[in-house]
Amino acid sequence: MNKISEIRRMLQIQQNISLKNFNTFGIDAYAKYFVEINHPDELTELFMDQQWQQMPRLVLGGGSNMLFINDFDGIVIRNNIRGIEHRQHNDDVFVEAGGGEVWNDLVNFCVDRGFAGIENLSLIPGSVGASPIQNIGAYGVELKDVFDSCKAFEIATGQIKTFTRHDCKFGYRDSIFKTELKGQYIITSVKFHLSLVPNLSLHYGAISDELAARHITSPTIKDVSQVVSHIRVSKLPDPSTIGNAGSFFKNPVITNAEFETLHSNFPAVVNYPAGEGYIKLAAGWLIEQCGWKGKTVGHTGTWKNQALVLVNHGGATGQEVYGLSSQIIDSVYTKFGVMLEREVNMIQ
Repeated sequence: MNKISEIRRMLQIQQNISLKNFNTFGIDAYAKYFVEINHPDELTELFMDQQWQQMPRLVLGGGSNMLFINDFDGIVIRNNIRGIEHRQHNDDVFVEAGGGEVWNDLVNFCVDRGFAGIENLSLIPGSVGASPIQNIGAYGVELKDVFDSCKAFEIATGQIKTFTRHDCKFGYRDSIFKTELKGQYIITSVKFHLSLVPNLSLHYGAISDELAARHITSPTIKDVSQVVSHIRVSKLPDPSTIGNAGSFFKNPVITNAEFETLHSNFPAVVNYPAGEGYIKLAAGWLIEQCGWKGKTVGHTGTWKNQALVLVNHGGATGQEVYGLSSQIIDSVYTKFGVMLEREVNMIQ
């Protein structure tokens, strides 16, 4: 047995594997090749074979932020690198987690130990390794707010490189890993800078209202985590029951001048400050105003409690879901003059 065959045997590279159970939309697309990585060294072994470097590839974590429009004619690499470590220095806590850890497991690990900073990001689906790529965010907190650094495997050289917050060029649901370095690295671990002294963010969305309803006047990070989880469950469908990828569209950001025009025509438009000179709109509100909330189209549709979420009612293809998203984009633009952008990654 030659070296390449030995590596293939150790890594258990499989062929023609259904990805239905590896994406939260439940789309039954197929991967030409599929391999699961449990340690960074296995990435080195995999890419010793030039064919995997040259072949189309997709790194898969929790499969929570992607839509398979077609079968994938390449190799799907599932990141299953686990482990969580932490160290404390005075009130600062540094937590490092493997890229294959389930994101919400990390949140629970930190909340249970009083490590504050990511409680608002409770119950976001997906893996730790995907979190800096997308710069995940919810309820007034973004990943970049607590990000220290990450380690990533460079496919071209086989080296592990460390990226600082500055290196990552974080933007709204964006990072360098989605732009100039797209497809060049696989994130093996992420380090977070948290604190034993909470600086709670309570004023975005319904957090403060829900705390008040529970008669909680001095909330802990566990209270915030539980409230955020409750709000998310009330709005979003469980992917194990109904296929979905959470929020399908980004909340659009427009200039103050554009907002003034929009507001004059639609005084009830839901909006939030987005930095000097900019306003963020609620994409879900825009979609709902166009009559899409809870609507079923073929095997797909929008969620009954949140128009921002597209769902697979069973048997939907990626093309069906993509087609619905295009109809919604056109509808919102026609009514409001605002162009929605898909947050979910399209895999073709």
